[in-house]
Amino acid sequence: MYEYELSQFRSADLIRRAEHERQAREAVLSRRAARREAAARAADGEAHTGRPRRHRFPRTA
Repeated sequence: MYEYELSQFRSADLIRRAEHERQAREAVLSRRAARREAAARAADGEAHTGRPRRHRFPRTA
């Protein structure tokens, strides 16, 4: 009987750990998605001039 109870305890502990890790992964993914969404919203608000940032040809001496 003692071994059965130990087995049940271990099984319940593994299930708890797996659920905790699953929740941690979901939290990381949701934070990552929120950051991407915030970055996308911030990028939409920026004004783009259409001109390149760098000069097309390097300056001559």
